[in-house]
Amino acid sequence: MDTLRAIALMVLGMALLALSDAFIKLSSLQAPSGQVMMAIGLGGCCVFLILARIKKMPLRRADALNPKVLWRNIFEMIGGLGMIVGLSHIPLSVMAAIMQTAPLAVTLGAALFLGENVGWRRWSAIGVGLVGMLMVIRPFGTAFTGWEIFAVTGVIGLAARDLVTRTLPAAIPSVVVSAWGMASIVPVGLVLLLVSGRAPVFTLPALAPMAAAIAVTAGGYLAVTNAMRMAEVAAVSPFRYTRLIFTASLGMLIFGERPDGWTYAGAALILAAGLYTFVREHRLARARQRDVNRGL
Repeated sequence: MDTLRAIALMVLGMALLALSDAFIKLSSLQAPSGQVMMAIGLGGCCVFLILARIKKMPLRRADALNPKVLWRNIFEMIGGLGMIVGLSHIPLSVMAAIMQTAPLAVTLGAALFLGENVGWRRWSAIGVGLVGMLMVIRPFGTAFTGWEIFAVTGVIGLAARDLVTRTLPAAIPSVVVSAWGMASIVPVGLVLLLVSGRAPVFTLPALAPMAAAIAVTAGGYLAVTNAMRMAEVAAVSPFRYTRLIFTASLGMLIFGERPDGWTYAGAALILAAGLYTFVREHRLARARQRDVNRGL
């Protein structure tokens, strides 16, 4: 029963995060991307600080200056900039497909920078996923706008952030780390706003989607966190890919997007590669655990 509730929470979390993408895109139609980025950073930081206070988690200056935390914040800046600028200029369906390559990018980064052993099967899955991404963005096609590069950069930044997160000291609470990460994108948003030359917009049609994005992002974070604690990762994590369905559907319903056959085919390859990589990693983890148990 706990597993079913965990799966339901994971699906709910992905739906809320897809709504966050849609609200960010709606905001960017009314206000500069830099303003949207600042609002998301400030709002998210406040939410996580409140959660830290509720859970009585300390905010230690020494932890904030930990080199690994600082590197995580740098990658958070890169990821946040790429994602918000990407969401502002490319269709949600394309953005959703590109975002699903993040787990493959994490596996690739773990092999290259953390020394994790990746066999030929997972290397093949990574290659298939990259082919799928190229099918979605088609860098040499007439549909390519150049803004897709920001989305790809965002995926790389967030994947690097997740890799650094793996190496953080366990004593630093995740909620506190998330608060610092959200705070780090505020100055990037300010620079983006100044560079754009556009004035901030404080009308209701601009501010309402920003507030909604902050609320649903916090709700999605809590739903995913609770889901991962209620059941085994193997049972819950594959349902992360429902975000692709939710985000693409919202793109069609709200923005009238109509993905072409290349986008569907590329998204399918990315989805298949991601799911295979996850299943393969889980099997290897179980095999290593059995070996450890036998050694005991």
